[in-house]
Amino acid sequence: MNIRLKYVITSVALSITIGSCSRDFLDVKPVGRTLEVNHYQNQEQAFEALVSIYDVLQWNDQNGYTMQHLLMNVASDDTYAGGSDASDQPSWVATNNFTFDPNLGPHSGFWKKAYRGIFRANYYIQLIDDVPNTSEAFKTRTKAEAKFLRAKFYLDLMRLFGNAPLITEPQGADDYFKLNIPGPSGLMTQIATDLADAILDLPGTVSGNEMGRVTKSAAQALLARAYLFSNDASKMADVASLCEDVINSNLYSLEPNFADIFDRQHEYGVESIFEIAYTESSLQGWWQFGSGGGEGNVGTQFIGMRDYNGPTYATGWGFCPISTDLVSAMSTDPRFTHTVIDAAALQGASYTAGYQNTGYFMKKYAPIQANAALDGDVALNWGTNTRMIRYADVLLMAAEALARTNSESAALGYLNQVRNRVGLPARSSSGAQLLEDIYEERRFELALEGHRFHDLIRTGKAVEVLGSEGYQSHNQWFPIPQNEIDASTDASGNPVLTQNPGYN
Repeated sequence: MNIRLKYVITSVALSITIGSCSRDFLDVKPVGRTLEVNHYQNQEQAFEALVSIYDVLQWNDQNGYTMQHLLMNVASDDTYAGGSDASDQPSWVATNNFTFDPNLGPHSGFWKKAYRGIFRANYYIQLIDDVPNTSEAFKTRTKAEAKFLRAKFYLDLMRLFGNAPLITEPQGADDYFKLNIPGPSGLMTQIATDLADAILDLPGTVSGNEMGRVTKSAAQALLARAYLFSNDASKMADVASLCEDVINSNLYSLEPNFADIFDRQHEYGVESIFEIAYTESSLQGWWQFGSGGGEGNVGTQFIGMRDYNGPTYATGWGFCPISTDLVSAMSTDPRFTHTVIDAAALQGASYTAGYQNTGYFMKKYAPIQANAALDGDVALNWGTNTRMIRYADVLLMAAEALARTNSESAALGYLNQVRNRVGLPARSSSGAQLLEDIYEERRFELALEGHRFHDLIRTGKAVEVLGSEGYQSHNQWFPIPQNEIDASTDASGNPVLTQNPGYN
């Protein structure tokens, strides 16, 4: 999905400029479009607009550095903030110790990114059926893709903010004062509706230059994830059914070697259900940063060791040093050496210790010298894809849902598939202990992939685990960005948006 997009929104038009690179699935020529005035005139233009929705998934640079999966690591007990010193990225430090407020933190970037994606998806869904010279098959499939992407952005908002406006049609300026704010359950209803529609019309597989486009299995797995986060006991049978549909499709399997999952040669591998694609060939420079203009993964640069000099790895900025808690908990697990870099064990290597340094760094997504961009600013052009949904996660979601619906034998079967892959003995637990075993397996199998914080929230363990870091119960949600509350205030001084509890 290697496209570059810049946009300008006015009251009457949305103009999109799209560039391209050679790796992965989308290759569109740079063309300017005025979409609201002229709409899409043919299938090619419609496809460019679809690309612009996918493009938002890549963005790491809304209101600062806002790589969501990395910041969710920081919010959890798996990593610290890191960087050069405590003043390097204040919003990351505030996420680490839960001192964020309506004006300080990454939440403004999360909010902006999600609604920019939703804005584009809403336009596409509204206009695509009337585009001339376009096949019905194209319209059906691409509308399903747009609904998947809209659901993904709303899931981000639901998990991060809880109370966020539900907008399903393009809006004018005055509509911002008439927002529908349905709460988490209302957002979940829209997510479920969009994904149910998408499941019906998405293809089972993609191949060749379409790798990176969403499939039916991706929509099923994302809906299972959304239901699981909602923690609605009545939906656990649905979670199990959705996951088992993916499992029984026989389209995916566990990589035989755990170490291969995050290798560049195994992008779109047998375990990958959906990835956010990046490229090292976009030639991005700092002049583009902050505009959503690049296609490189700056998150890879973030987690590398500062001033690193040695074999295998490239230098980075020292963020997300791994907590001693995770190191202690996971050190005897066979996945540890493929998840964690022990800097002290590297032969002939040196680095500069940064803020909150522990000597342990993220191996998943780490900057590898051999993968560095040959042109442009290396820091901004890492081509490492983010694995958004993988098969092991589906197996563990199925295990949890089945355990919670008293189907323990089937739950153990899926749990033990994940353990068997890395040579761990099978579990035979039941009841509450079985759920605890599944939660531990999720922590170790999916370590540093951005799931841990949300898992602690939905299982009610966040206060117990994160309380010593400053977490309080209201930190389940991020604060609504103050600038958004201010923008929603009408002429009478009444804001449509209200702040989440605990942040006033």
